[in-house]
Amino acid sequence: MSPTQWDFPVELCCRPMAFVTLTGLDVVYNAVHRAVWDAFCANRRADRVPISFKVLPGDHEYPKCRPKRTSYEWYIPKGILKTGWMNKHLNLVPALVVVFYELDWDEPQWKEKQSECATRVEIVRQSLQGRNTKVAVVLIQKKTPLPPGEDVIASERAAALCNVCELSGKSLFVLPHTDHLVELFLKTNKQNLLLFVRHQFKIAFFSELKQDTQNALKNYRTAYNLVHELRAHETNILEIKTMAGFINYKICRLCFQHNTPLDAIAQFRKHIDLCKKKIGSAELTFEHAAWMSKQFQAFGDLFDEAIKLGLTAIQTQNPGFYYQQAAYYAQERKQHAKALCNHEASVMYPNPDPLETQTGILDFYGQRPWRQGVLSFDLSDPEKEKVGILAIQLKERSVVHSEIIITLLSNAVAQFKKYKCPRMKSHLMVQMGEEYYYAKDYTKALKLLDYVMCDYRSEGWWTLLTSILTTALKCSYLMAQLKDYITYSLELLGRGNNVLSRTLNKCLTVPLQNESPDPEPDCDVLAVKTAQKLWVDRVSLAGSNVFTIGVQDFVPFVQCKAKFHAPSFHVDVPVQFDVYLKADCPHPIRFSKLCVSFNNQEYNQFCVIEETSKASGVLENLTQGKMCLVPGKTRKLLFKFVAKTEDVGKKIEITCVDLVLGSEMGRCVVLSWQGGGGDAASSQEALQAARSFKRRPRLPDNELHWDSITVQASTMIISRVPNISVQLRHEPPALMNEMYCLVVTVQSHEKTQIRDVKLTAGLKPGQDANLTQKTHVTLRGTEPCDESYPALLTDIAVGDLKPGEQLEKTLYVRCGTVGSRMFLVYVSYLVNTTVEEKEIVCKCHKDETVTIETVFPFDVAVKFVSTKFEHLERVYADIPFLLMTDVLSASPCALTIVSSELQLAPSMTSVDHLESQVGKVVLQTGESASECFCLRCPSVGNVEGGVATGHYIISWKRTSAMENIPVISTVITLPHVIVENIPLHVHADLPSFGRVRESLPVRYHLQNKTDLVQDVEISVEPSDAFMFSGLKQIRLRILPGTKQEMLYNFYPLMAGYQQLPSLSINLLRFPNFTNQLLRRFIPTSIFVKLYEDVRILSAIF
Repeated sequence: MSPTQWDFPVELCCRPMAFVTLTGLDVVYNAVHRAVWDAFCANRRADRVPISFKVLPGDHEYPKCRPKRTSYEWYIPKGILKTGWMNKHLNLVPALVVVFYELDWDEPQWKEKQSECATRVEIVRQSLQGRNTKVAVVLIQKKTPLPPGEDVIASERAAALCNVCELSGKSLFVLPHTDHLVELFLKTNKQNLLLFVRHQFKIAFFSELKQDTQNALKNYRTAYNLVHELRAHETNILEIKTMAGFINYKICRLCFQHNTPLDAIAQFRKHIDLCKKKIGSAELTFEHAAWMSKQFQAFGDLFDEAIKLGLTAIQTQNPGFYYQQAAYYAQERKQHAKALCNHEASVMYPNPDPLETQTGILDFYGQRPWRQGVLSFDLSDPEKEKVGILAIQLKERSVVHSEIIITLLSNAVAQFKKYKCPRMKSHLMVQMGEEYYYAKDYTKALKLLDYVMCDYRSEGWWTLLTSILTTALKCSYLMAQLKDYITYSLELLGRGNNVLSRTLNKCLTVPLQNESPDPEPDCDVLAVKTAQKLWVDRVSLAGSNVFTIGVQDFVPFVQCKAKFHAPSFHVDVPVQFDVYLKADCPHPIRFSKLCVSFNNQEYNQFCVIEETSKASGVLENLTQGKMCLVPGKTRKLLFKFVAKTEDVGKKIEITCVDLVLGSEMGRCVVLSWQGGGGDAASSQEALQAARSFKRRPRLPDNELHWDSITVQASTMIISRVPNISVQLRHEPPALMNEMYCLVVTVQSHEKTQIRDVKLTAGLKPGQDANLTQKTHVTLRGTEPCDESYPALLTDIAVGDLKPGEQLEKTLYVRCGTVGSRMFLVYVSYLVNTTVEEKEIVCKCHKDETVTIETVFPFDVAVKFVSTKFEHLERVYADIPFLLMTDVLSASPCALTIVSSELQLAPSMTSVDHLESQVGKVVLQTGESASECFCLRCPSVGNVEGGVATGHYIISWKRTSAMENIPVISTVITLPHVIVENIPLHVHADLPSFGRVRESLPVRYHLQNKTDLVQDVEISVEPSDAFMFSGLKQIRLRILPGTKQEMLYNFYPLMAGYQQLPSLSINLLRFPNFTNQLLRRFIPTSIFVKLYEDVRILSAIF
């Protein structure tokens, strides 16, 4: 009864493939034969029918064929399925033998070759000895054959060869090194109930060989139903279960292969329901448990294999459940084996061995070795049966059950981890740890249990945790691991665990007195003896007797919380915090020392409480002293210290709280809480307390509810509160590019003199980088800032201040862009103060921020107009035009324009002298000042984008600014203008007004602007308001660059603003020169006064 007795045969688990034998191939020395072999095997595509090929010699001896029965009427079968039948048809007896022979149709020695081929075929038939195996011949030819029907010689010789070899025409093939061959034929039969099961199984198996899986599944189901129709008895129940397991495995495998997993699961459940009560002999109950375990394991393997091939599983239906159930039955097997195989040492193994057979293997699956082929329900030899059962029991005793269980549990854990089932995974890992404990592998047991306990601690599963801790305590005792033993002992005394005071005394007092603890209950006797020797050696070793235990990973019997009184403390105020302790053990307990550590270790010396105690006195029933904790009572310990001035602006954190149990002179345990306290279960308990609506019981005034205490493990040291005032005086908003004045007033209200007063002022850091580049601050307002000035002035020393004294500092800010800016004024100083009778030097500071909006001081509008003040989109070469500027004040305060200046580009010239027309002008909000300049642009040719005009510079300052504030010059770039050339320029000389019935002389000047002689047609259109004398229509020529004058006398007939006679000019060379363009240069109307106005005015004056 080997440990692998219940494993399924390899032939059952593999995919059945038809077995085909190839003879006549020399795959080692003949390259052509090797290519043929590779064509069959190595290069076989995945979509081809799977076939098992094997090269054998032609005279290979196959298994002998038994004579066929003509009837099963008097045949009594000895079992259902022989152990070698599947292997025989998969690997020994071929379904087809292919004889390869090199022979071309035009072979000169055809007769001799034909006879040799027939001899080889006959040798193969003799080797098969009457089996139904098919034989085929493949002729390997060097020449490519002609199409069928064209080669007469080939047809005749093929027929002759088939006749000699006794082959049908379908069994002869020609292979010109590229063809392939697969032929298969199978046959079976059936009869009687045992034979029904056997034959149905064989039919299904042969169907699998033919890759007819649907028919195979149908026959396997029939065989399964038939096997359960067999009459079950103690003598044959093992064989029935074995065959049922085989057939069930095949059915489930095919269901998964057909992608019908629900059918596979339903079949397996049916199989378990039918077989779980077929236990058999009561003395071999462990065999049934082993068989059940193997069924679940095999189905889990099938399920997992199907998932790897693409099947999708879910949390509630995955292979892990089947591995778990297999482990359960393996544990049941272990229990039954422990109860049934517990023979005395005097009981010897039977001799001769009843489990041995002559061949070394069983004839039929599931039968007993000492009564093979016996189908009678009556035991002919009860004594032999008893000896056989004894041999099985003694064999079972040597099986390492824990190893089997651990393997199954490990498979289940892997599956539950894959499908994210943490609770199931933890549960099974506990079982694995317990099995390792039973297997005496205590190291692995502790490793697994430690891993699982983390989850159970954080979630508060106290009952489960107690059970696991008990096992872990046993492991640590048996390995003589002192630190682990003390750790688990302390945790067993914690909240949620019910431990007697005897256990408390044993777990704490004995180890702390450097003595060996008593053995744990229910431990293996031999393991205890070994452990006691280890403990003696461990106690006698000279080494460190201080054990530091970090409680953040477990739940001790003491809880600790540290809380600062405030999230921040001023440097001139003592830092205070409380440490709360609460004991969960059943009796009072005394600690010897409490110390608190900080990130700045210089404070550690101020936060230590120490009381002398002995290891034997930790459990004395005393309630006196700060370090004695009473169960259920919260102990509050106050600490305070003075922070160092160097820590201003830094965070002080509690890094750990250490509580010492025992004496450091002897052996002691240090419980260390990271940060401000809390253990593995604290976070979950705090969350539950916050969500709970349960009313807390009322406690005396001097006691606190533990859940109401929150951990505050850090505090910030901030500077002393300043006792000065800082005021800012300014006139918002700031104007772009001006020297904006900001006056800072600092006054001291301290009781003593303050010294080393420093001022930092300017743009507050952290704003947009563009603001930093365009903001400049200086203390000197007499000169403008440039790019070299910083945006923030730091550490400006302003001296000392006596109580009540004040000082002023003026800052000048230049803002190069508009928008909001936040400015910072930071004042720092030193002052002496006393804290806890200790004098310290405090650095105080106060800052003020102000947001200043920067706006444009004014808007400048520029336009080009003609001499008639008409808007110009473009100007004409050498024709005067006007440049008009309009300065509109956008400042909320008054502005003074000191002067203005027009800087012309080289391409522009002025007609008259350029002088400022707005100097000393004061503009209020919304007021504007305008200037006009007459300019001329010489001909510059065709310039893309226009011609540059120049710059307009305005010098200005805020009217309310002090005289020493520099004037700001704002440079406005004038727009470009498009310059065009015209062929003829016309301008008119005429008085500014006329009088009725008084001659009005008008002179027109025509100038040729081209290099060509201009033919000009001139005509004057009459007007109702004027009579005129002069040429009404004329044609003349104007030489290049010369002028021509035309003189007319207009005689006004009506008063008022009258239309002049219209001058019309037509250039024959430039037909595009229109009268609309002409009207831009000459006036079209004039104001005419009455003639009597002169006499009336003379009379009046």
